[in-house]
Parts: sequence; C-alpha cells; structure tokens
Amino acid sequence: MKQGIHPNYQKVVFMDTSTGFKFLSGSTKGSAETIEWEDGNTYPLLKVEISADSHPFYTGKQKLTDVGGRVDRFKKKYNLK
Repeated sequence: MKQGIHPNYQKVVFMDTSTGFKFLSGSTKGSAETIEWEDGNTYPLLKVEISADSHPFYTGKQKLTDVGGRVDRFKKKYNLK
C-alpha cells in the first residue's frame, strides 16, 4: 500500500447521548475528548445521538425524542399562539 495516504485507524469509544450506553470499536474518526475504558486505557470519545441501545428497531420500543414539529417549536420559542 502507498504510505501517507490512508487515515489513522484507531480504537475509539462511542457514547449514546440519549442513554449513556458506551461501546469500544475501531474508527478513522478522532476526537479531542478522551475517556478511560474498562481495560484501563484511554481512548478518544465520540458522542452519537442514536445507537443500537436507543434505536426503536433494536429495542422494540418507540422513544419519542422530538415533541412537536418545526412550526410548534418556532411558536414556542417566540411565544406566539
């Protein structure tokens, strides 16, 4: 393989922000935030909004994350009725 053209592949910790679930995986994505994992090593931390722990397909439950549409949020933000 050609040297210097491939991204750095490393182990990173992904954290689901809605449930707090964390898992260790490999990725080329990096992060300035780090976390100490169960094995005692420090890895970059990547926060994701949804994972297998919170996705309705895997959990079998529907979790409501967005209450109201865009118009409702706009009216609420500017106190319009």
